[in-house]
Amino acid sequence: MRRFVILAALALAGAGSLRAQAPETVPIDRVVAVVGNEVILWSDVLEEINVMRAQGRELPSDTTEQLALARQIIERLVETELLVQRARQDSVVVEDAELTSAVEQRMRQVRGQFPTEEQFRDLLRRSGFGSPEEYRRWLMDEQRRSALQERLLQKLRQEGKLPPAPVSEPEVEKFFEENKGQVPRLPATVTFRQIVMAVQPSEKAREAARIKAESLLVEIRRGGDFEQIAKRESMDPASRETGGDLGWRRRGGGSEGLVPQFEYVIFRMGPGQVSPVFETSFGFHIAKVDRVQPAEVKARHILIRPALDSADVASARARADSVMAAWRAGASFDSLVAKYHDPIEERSIPNPFPRNQLPEPYQKAIEGHQAGDIVDPFEIDDAARDVPKFVVLELTSAEPEREPSLAEFRQQIREQLAQQKAVRRLFESLRQATYVSVRI
Repeated sequence: MRRFVILAALALAGAGSLRAQAPETVPIDRVVAVVGNEVILWSDVLEEINVMRAQGRELPSDTTEQLALARQIIERLVETELLVQRARQDSVVVEDAELTSAVEQRMRQVRGQFPTEEQFRDLLRRSGFGSPEEYRRWLMDEQRRSALQERLLQKLRQEGKLPPAPVSEPEVEKFFEENKGQVPRLPATVTFRQIVMAVQPSEKAREAARIKAESLLVEIRRGGDFEQIAKRESMDPASRETGGDLGWRRRGGGSEGLVPQFEYVIFRMGPGQVSPVFETSFGFHIAKVDRVQPAEVKARHILIRPALDSADVASARARADSVMAAWRAGASFDSLVAKYHDPIEERSIPNPFPRNQLPEPYQKAIEGHQAGDIVDPFEIDDAARDVPKFVVLELTSAEPEREPSLAEFRQQIREQLAQQKAVRRLFESLRQATYVSVRI
């Protein structure tokens, strides 16, 4: 089974607190429980108590309470041993290679608490370990026992041998009342809908970009290498270095960055085909399809963006002001979205989202506002261009920080209790099938 006193505290306490306990003499062991053909020693119980002490838990001073704590620890150790033995019976295996990384990390953490190697080895010796290697083997055994338990429970659930137990509503309510002080307060949340407006180029700049793209298409059709031209000319930083390669794209994969206009073109092309110049909200594109398979294409593209200047930014800012005014005056959100919204941006955040996790411009913009307010336009970064985008936003809900309610955790509590009761039934059946003797 497990080793002597003190050692579990190594991974949990600083060297200073451990040195304060080190002078204690290792007690003479005795058997406090038998599980099958394994024994649980009094030193195992003391080891658990040392872990609690190292974690800063207040331990009882009354003799009766101390004995009650010892009984609780023994019961927990018995249950652990029952699971480990059942795991071995079910041929659940944990290889050393799966544990080595965690064990070595723990060794480094423990060793790092001591100024010198000799101090580290000295405490190991006084804790019942002849060498760091012996301590490493003990850690490996502890990690293996923990992993065996987790893997056994997972296996039994997958095989339908550990079905959740029924849980009553009074049990859910009782658990919530007893534990709600441990649940952190829920953060302030908001939901909103928005109209995001990108800076639009002038007609002159659009025409210049289109002409540039057309000239590149002529070069390609005359035998120019698409990949090399993309590396030389494309304005898409994400794909330029790879010759415009977009990888495999699935139909309907707009979340991966393909806008509908782009998908419309490439999913109507065959392998090796080059598209005419076409426009999306990003600019003007030339696409080439390398390979095709059901519902997927592997494509490249060249992007030419129209130039933007300060006048275009000022125009976008004025457009945002007019959209805000129209929205406040009663204009339909859907009609404004259809006319002004950048299609690559989300239209709304319909589910409560923590305020403190919003990007900073959003946090500042909605500060002091309440549900139903349409906030003044504000800027956000346009990741693809060196100009901002402008956002007009309506708060659809705004909830303050608050205590959690039972309704919000009812299902989670029910599932947790159902699993706990199922494991408890497993322990009872294992005790009936295994020789268990508690001797305290």
